[in-house]
This record gives sequence, C-alpha cells and structure tokens, in this order.
Amino acid sequence: MINIGDTIPDISFEAFHNEDTKTMSLESFRGKWLILLFYPADFTFVCPTELKEAASLYSEFQKENAEIISISTDTVFVHKAWHDESEAIKGITFPMAADPTGNLCKAFGTYIEKEGLSLRGSFVIDPEGVLKAYEIHDNSIGRSGTELLRKIRAAKFVAEHGGEVCPANWRPGEATLKPGLDLVGKI
Repeated sequence: MINIGDTIPDISFEAFHNEDTKTMSLESFRGKWLILLFYPADFTFVCPTELKEAASLYSEFQKENAEIISISTDTVFVHKAWHDESEAIKGITFPMAADPTGNLCKAFGTYIEKEGLSLRGSFVIDPEGVLKAYEIHDNSIGRSGTELLRKIRAAKFVAEHGGEVCPANWRPGEATLKPGLDLVGKI
C-alpha cells in the first residue's frame, strides 16, 4: 500500500468521461492536485450521495488546481449506464475510472479481496505525485466533500507557505501555526 510521503505509481486505467471512454494514467495528472475517490460500486445507496456532492463542489476543486477521479471496480460500461440512468450521477463531469481488475484499489489499499469491491477511500496527491493525505473507512459511512475540499486547501496552503502548518478545522484566511512559535495570524 502507498503511504504518506510516497510518490504514487503510474497506473493506466479506462475511464468514462465526457460521454466517452478514455484511457488515462495517474501520471497524466502531474502538475495538478489530484483527488482519488474510491467507492464500492455503481447503482448503490451511499455512493451516489457522495459523488453528487463531489460533482456539486467540482468547480471549487478546479479553482484549487485540483482534479477529481472517482474509482470503483465497475467497468466503463456500467459507469456509462449509471450516468445515463441516475439523476444524481448525470451531473458528474470528472473522470469515472473503471478498475475491474482491482489494480488501482490494490495499489491504494482499498480492495476487499473476498468481495471484489473497494472500501471508501479518499486520497489527496500533490502536483509532484506525492501522497499527502488519505482516509479509508467502512462502506456504510459516507464522506464529506466539503471536508475533502478543506483538506486540499490546507495541503495546498502548507505547500505554498513553507514552515507554516494548519490547525484543526483550518480554513483559508484563518490563523496558521509555525512549529515552535505562536499563531502566525490571519493570512
């Protein structure tokens, strides 16, 4: 499994994106912040609520020079069918990666071998391809897209302001910290 501080491997995959099937690779997203959203399966209950929220926040992620890729073990054909049928999923304009062999899921430690599905996993990767944050949890618990956006903003701030760190629940414009010193003040 990939750990914090590791450079992610370059893995190629098929994706359903902009009404088309495309071959993509993780390497092709270098130069941007990258959010990987692993989820168990299309046509389920919690997954569309998460992906719909991510789609509604997508323009905010793009303002941060971030791309989102959602990933499940479904094929691109199932992604297309879900996109065509579900009102919640029709609004998705980010790539929906297909991982029927589980290669991406296994590399990021989300694969459930006995089910052939993925756990819910969120991964924040910097423009150089280094893993900065991740969260993996039970499939019965949905994620917060707003919190993921906060994490990307905090990771981006830290990358751009060497020596400063972000306290709990930090939001842009709030005070940061310098290890060994007091609050830096509002930025």
